Amino acid sequence: MSLSLGWLSALAAGLFSAWVLQKLCFPYFWRDLLFLLKVIRYGVRLELFKVTSRVRTVLDRFVEQAQRIPDKPFVIYEGTVHTYRDVERRSNRLAHVLLSKVGLKKGDCVALLMSNEPDFLCVWFGLVKVGCSVAFLNTNIRSRSLLHCFHCCGAKTVIVGSDLLESLDSTLSSLLEDNIQVWTMKDQSGHTQVHTLLDKLDAASDQPVPAVLRATSSLKTPTLYIFTSGTTGLPKAAVITHLQSLKAAAGFWAFGATEDDVIYIPLPLYHSAASLIGIGGTIELGASCVLKKKFSASQFWSDCRKHNVTIFQYIGELCRYLCNQPKTELDRVHKVRMGVGNGLRQDVWRDFLNRFGDIKMCEVYGSTEGNLCFMNHIGRIGTVGRSNFFYRLLFKYDLVKYDMVKDEPVRDEHGFCQRVKMGETGLLLSKVSALSPFFGYAGSKHLTEKKLMRNVFVKGDAYFNTGDLMAEDQEGFICFRDRVGDTFRWKGENVATTEVTEILGLVDFIQEVNVYGVEVPGHEGRAGMAALIIRPGLTFEGKKLFEHAVRDLPAYARPLFVRLQEVMEMTSTFKQQKFQLVQSGFNPSTICDPLYVLDYQQKSYVPLTEQIYQSIVSGERKL
Repeated sequence: MSLSLGWLSALAAGLFSAWVLQKLCFPYFWRDLLFLLKVIRYGVRLELFKVTSRVRTVLDRFVEQAQRIPDKPFVIYEGTVHTYRDVERRSNRLAHVLLSKVGLKKGDCVALLMSNEPDFLCVWFGLVKVGCSVAFLNTNIRSRSLLHCFHCCGAKTVIVGSDLLESLDSTLSSLLEDNIQVWTMKDQSGHTQVHTLLDKLDAASDQPVPAVLRATSSLKTPTLYIFTSGTTGLPKAAVITHLQSLKAAAGFWAFGATEDDVIYIPLPLYHSAASLIGIGGTIELGASCVLKKKFSASQFWSDCRKHNVTIFQYIGELCRYLCNQPKTELDRVHKVRMGVGNGLRQDVWRDFLNRFGDIKMCEVYGSTEGNLCFMNHIGRIGTVGRSNFFYRLLFKYDLVKYDMVKDEPVRDEHGFCQRVKMGETGLLLSKVSALSPFFGYAGSKHLTEKKLMRNVFVKGDAYFNTGDLMAEDQEGFICFRDRVGDTFRWKGENVATTEVTEILGLVDFIQEVNVYGVEVPGHEGRAGMAALIIRPGLTFEGKKLFEHAVRDLPAYARPLFVRLQEVMEMTSTFKQQKFQLVQSGFNPSTICDPLYVLDYQQKSYVPLTEQIYQSIVSGERKL
């Protein structure tokens, strides 16, 4: 008896010691393991599609949900409820019109230029139902960039929202010359060569078109093209396959969302966050979403209270805007329990939680075209994701040393990259493999290859270059540090510096341009700044540059600051030197070169005085 009691005591002591050791040394072990098992379970389901050759797509899931919960609200938009059945039937009508009137066929690519509205989803689903791939166009882009988007994805048809038709005025003739047919969500058009869709819907059937049209046997089949700015200048059409769509649709579910949640989507649907994670995630759960045409800080919490929102999508800038709103007694009166997004600064994160309550903020890291995703399921403030022993077994990534002055990775005497030590900042690279494929960009193998780094650690290996500098601490938490190269982020959008450079270079008095981003106190990301060399014999003309920037660049890509230089510094590899320019910022008291600032009231670039600088730094002057 005493012997058995001794064994039991020893076992209990051993278990208790193991529990204490786990708590002290591996405090997140069980949470990590359970989260990873959940992710693996979903991944196994996707792998089974390869065996059965029958892929159940996000659209198939939507059709299932429309049959299972037809009367449940799917989209709530400007006070109007659209049920799963409503969107299913309207997308069916559109599918019939697209087949019979537009003349589309399986395999065609169609561009979609629409603002956030329920018909964005109906047109998107209708196109996929007839077997088309869809290219989501950024509603901010114009002229040359817009035409480029059509050419690189091969779209021969564009469907335009009723409120955006006028934005095509400057490019309509070029589209028609390229035999691109233009259809709009209106019942009548003032242009004889712009066709209308709304007047044809009533006569169309709301019964499904043959399912064989949308059927696919491969996860790698492209279903969308989402445009992303990068280091090559003009927008690039990232190939979005069914595999990527299905992975993104599981995001909310992985964080613990259920079909009882109401999801608030204020981000633009042409971006992957709102369309793939937001709409796709709503569909996967069988939940409801509140879709906003455009984010409004003043309406955000009243919308959440009105519609009993429990989850919202964000970018860091959005949360900062909310924190800057006047405080009210209703700040904590809501049912929101979770936010899912990216780019949330530590100080804004803390302010947000202190003011609006205990909301679990789930950061997600990953680019539209990337093959790696980090998810901060723990909720540690200031981190974009979480890694551990198990994660590294499945997803191969590395942080390598990066020379900011030369703007390139550090290589050893054998030409291989060098890993950074734990806690140090390095360039994030993700290994390309069967488990983590990289599908690249439409229209150019060169663009796809340019995003890859080869012979990184051994001859023949290939890694996706994220272009992001990250750091991983001893506990496995991953922090975002900065972007490298020719891209920076402003107002929630990626700005390709070479695209801005090419457009500014068309101004007659400019000889050379170097575009980069500078930090502005109190703002997310970096504001655009252009270092210019003026042509001999000519002078800087602020009004002319303003008119050119406003006409040909979206608001977020227009340089807020201009710096005039005599000589443009170059790196040892003959690239424009950006590092020193970025570091020096836009302070007129420390920079000898003439500085200018974008002024919408005067419709010009005006001299950046010390007074204006202080008003920007203090937040008095809005950017």
